[in-house]
Amino acid sequence: MPAARLTTPKLPPADSPAGRIVQAALHRLFSVGYSALTMDELAHELGMSKKTLYLHFPSKDALLGAVIDSLVVSLRAQLDAVLEAPDRSFIQKLCGVVDVVGGTMAKASPAMFRDLQRYAPAIYQRIEDIRQETIPYVFGRLIRAGIAEGKVRPDLDPAFATEFWLQAIRGLIQPAVLDRTQLTIRQTLEKAIGLFFGGLLTPAGRKDYENHLAACAKHSAP
Repeated sequence: MPAARLTTPKLPPADSPAGRIVQAALHRLFSVGYSALTMDELAHELGMSKKTLYLHFPSKDALLGAVIDSLVVSLRAQLDAVLEAPDRSFIQKLCGVVDVVGGTMAKASPAMFRDLQRYAPAIYQRIEDIRQETIPYVFGRLIRAGIAEGKVRPDLDPAFATEFWLQAIRGLIQPAVLDRTQLTIRQTLEKAIGLFFGGLLTPAGRKDYENHLAACAKHSAP
């Protein structure tokens, strides 16, 4: 039975004033971080008054909440497209997931997440909640697809494997851990998947996985 889609937040139209504000705030969050993102500079960049800015978003944190929602909508739409592609094999879907997540988070840095942890804990917790919901949804579907294709061991308990992966990846992408490993989120995902799925794959799955880097390059997310 196919997994139900996750509920995604509603966003203002991209070409509306609120949509423009969200996109500009997203760009500034990734480029300067939470602390340096000010409503004054954002209003100046958009060519609008602070009064107009606050008309759409009553506070900086309300705006950042909408920014996180916009990331969620984009990320989940791309992940669903990868997971539901009928012409992709399990290994290609696995590579596609890494490509989507790594590409989305490529502009984020441990410093940005550390900034959110310190100065906007509610927003950081929202990100943690999204991970808690999204990771099992995505990797549960992947593992079940791998079992169906004969590429993942049939004796595997998908629920336990998914929970194991969730706890491992949540720990690995903490800002302090990324600082210690000196890896990007994408590099962390690739290394973690190599270790994690190496123990889950059947001989046929391992044979496919040996060529996974080439598969990732050839079958990048659409």
